Amino acid sequence: MRTSFTGDPSPASDADHAPAYDVVIAGCGPTGAMLAAELRLHDVRVLVVDKETEPKSFVRIVGLHIRSIELMAMRGLLERILPHGRRRPAGGFFAAIDKPAPTGLDSAHAYLLGIPQPVIERLLEEHATELGAQVRRGCAVAGFEQDDEGVTVELSDGLRLRSRYLVGCDGARSTVRKLLGVGFPGEPSRNETLMGEMHVGVPQEEITATMAGIRETPRSFWLRPFGGGVYSVLVPALGTGDRAEPPTLEDFRQALRAIAGTDFGVHSPRWLSRFGDATRLAERYRAGRVLLAGDAAHIHPPIGGQGLNLGVQDAVNLGWKLAAQVRGWAPDTLLDTYQAERRPVAADVLDNTRAQRELMSPEPGAQAVRRLLTELMDFEEVNRYLIEKITAIGVRYDFGEGPGLLGRRLPDIEVKQGRLYDLLRRGRGLLLDRTGRLTAGGWPDRVDHLADPAAALDVPGVLLRPDGHVAWIGDDQRDLDVHLRRWFGEPAGSRGDRS
Repeated sequence: MRTSFTGDPSPASDADHAPAYDVVIAGCGPTGAMLAAELRLHDVRVLVVDKETEPKSFVRIVGLHIRSIELMAMRGLLERILPHGRRRPAGGFFAAIDKPAPTGLDSAHAYLLGIPQPVIERLLEEHATELGAQVRRGCAVAGFEQDDEGVTVELSDGLRLRSRYLVGCDGARSTVRKLLGVGFPGEPSRNETLMGEMHVGVPQEEITATMAGIRETPRSFWLRPFGGGVYSVLVPALGTGDRAEPPTLEDFRQALRAIAGTDFGVHSPRWLSRFGDATRLAERYRAGRVLLAGDAAHIHPPIGGQGLNLGVQDAVNLGWKLAAQVRGWAPDTLLDTYQAERRPVAADVLDNTRAQRELMSPEPGAQAVRRLLTELMDFEEVNRYLIEKITAIGVRYDFGEGPGLLGRRLPDIEVKQGRLYDLLRRGRGLLLDRTGRLTAGGWPDRVDHLADPAAALDVPGVLLRPDGHVAWIGDDQRDLDVHLRRWFGEPAGSRGDRS
């Protein structure tokens, strides 16, 4: 059976049905590049296409939260990334309420890493290509047809190619999502904010005095020194515009005059952008052999800096599962767990950004709630809960009943070979065994085994998925075998290939 999602109704030729790739990825942003790298860890043939001829050049600073930093460490990327970023304490994220980071966060990487967006995108793309992914710029997915065996993808330059799967990582205006006919319900943008980096023509003392003299400063307004005479400027827009087009410097000047009575002599911008507060979630993440990830699946205001992180975490969740499907060992329901796990996480992020947006409103009721929450965050448990939510280390997937650790990510604990995450660099599962009696012998091509009685773990054994989440806890081999089959398919030698 064939389902068509292309503007060109002409059928594919017989030659089109010889798969040139296992997976085509639309979009080479952080989500697409990370997904390509995850697939290549399992020798999946990957092509990434991106409509931009060059990666982004404007220097916007983005923040990697704790869970994303952990994933970078898990894949051996952190040592490459750290020299390009600046560490900051993991506090003050929720609705910009100024509270210190909670003490004793359960992570070896309990900090925020600020890094220029072009740098993190370049490093992730380089990582993917070093592993063997192909990247083709200056073209995009224009249409596709899928059938029981694969997807025929038409690119904007007219090329038609055959792939087993297609993944849309092509942003909020995703062509793949639109052609797929997947709904994107939510709230449209009500307010628009201008953001950029530029020089100012007045001294810092004048900026400070002017800001102090504004009776009701919107929380979405600041001028913060960035270094080298450059300032980060955030200011509410006077109206709405086409967010596909960047604002002009004059737009900033007019918005600044409306709030502060002066434009501070802003000039020589390094980059300018605008964003709205639209909040939307795709109705489904998969239709047959076509999947969605990153902003193609969910959008929300950038409050709390969760967007890039959410997409990268999508990629790591999806990568090994899609690779398992391509390689032929995936259990029947494995690929379905991508939506089952990641869509609720995205829904929670959308909700917490909605809450933060309300807390940043200048309305008296919202400000009363903000003052109350500010007081509540003096309780360590409240502050910790909100930071773990923003940084995604509080995520727990529903793997059924079991100990509290089940479904959660395991921190980067010490093991006899050094650090746990160093053992996950190949994107394989890991059996960490403190008993010395357990085995993953039937799955040598998918699961590594470390017997370590001294591991910094208070349970006898855990089975980790390639994304670092705990899939099983215990010391019973029969029970372990059940869960090995659940997540890693039939033992070697007892399965047939399928894709």
